Amino acid sequence: MAYWSVREELSLANRVRRSYYELLRDELDQQMIHYALIDSYHNFQSKKIPYPFVEKRELKPRARIPDLEYDCQNVFLVIFLEDTIPVAHKKYIRFFDENKTTKANLLSSKTLPLSGSFDRTQKYVDSVHFNTFIKVLLPVDYALLIQRDPSSKSQNRYGLTHFHVRIDWPIADAAEDLGRDLRYISKDLYEKGDKYAEDVQKKFFEYYSLPATAGGRRTAAIVAAQYLKRIPCISTIYAGSCESRALIRISERGVSKVILMRLSNQEMTQLSEANQLSLNAFKKNYMVSRKGSSGVFLFQATYAVTNHARSPDDGKIRDIKPDLSWVSVGGQHIIPRPGVEKCRPLPLNAIYT
Repeated sequence: MAYWSVREELSLANRVRRSYYELLRDELDQQMIHYALIDSYHNFQSKKIPYPFVEKRELKPRARIPDLEYDCQNVFLVIFLEDTIPVAHKKYIRFFDENKTTKANLLSSKTLPLSGSFDRTQKYVDSVHFNTFIKVLLPVDYALLIQRDPSSKSQNRYGLTHFHVRIDWPIADAAEDLGRDLRYISKDLYEKGDKYAEDVQKKFFEYYSLPATAGGRRTAAIVAAQYLKRIPCISTIYAGSCESRALIRISERGVSKVILMRLSNQEMTQLSEANQLSLNAFKKNYMVSRKGSSGVFLFQATYAVTNHARSPDDGKIRDIKPDLSWVSVGGQHIIPRPGVEKCRPLPLNAIYT
């Protein structure tokens, strides 16, 4: 059973809220892609450092990512909720009065460069200044929380309510939670021994398409994604990682990763012809930068869980078999540049070629 309700199960008011949330999320997707990838690419260029393009093998579901951190890659963690997190969850999602996005808190943290008057509406997603506001806060440690504003008279107004939000739920608890949901354990992570508990934790990372050695914001992202299943609404988590050089997005639809990919002139020609586009139109709408005779594009991989990562129909307890894959590649696309509205993602089988 899903922890969130599909549209047919929602009241008319909540269907309107869902539609508005998804509209805002489409906009936020564009901002996150730009900040995570295009701005990072320009960071490397400005320092005359070659951009470390992601190897295709790194996008395979069980791939290991080289343990290298790149200082020019923008890193961040954003949690975007359809509803409001109840105060009962503050024990593990650490949002308090002292990390609300108020003028006093932002000044005391020296986070926001303030000149002149402070625009109190800039924290709202529908504000014209929101993109500037969030870009200033994105480099701050820990996570940013965007949720429906409970204090707003407008029922469906979303704002960046808290910054410096820590995710304090232990990884073992998150893995145990998933293991119970999928019926690999009945109650306790260690009920079948230490080795089995270790396998459950490794599979927890695989479920979210991450290597078990992932740290920092990526681990916080998947722990948050698992914890937020306690709240009966949809949520979206964005993580920018300096090791994976990817924008990781976790939502009710699963996990996706967007990276920068080089295409040769021949590959650009083949892809444009296969999709009945002129080469000029393809470059205009999809290419984010030219690199010699090749171009730099946005490539999105989406992941799907296998039957081994779904709850069994009979509800019976089963044993983990570590060799069986929990995740497969569901879709591979070259996606339009941020801001391009009338072009669709173009399928491109790249990971296994």
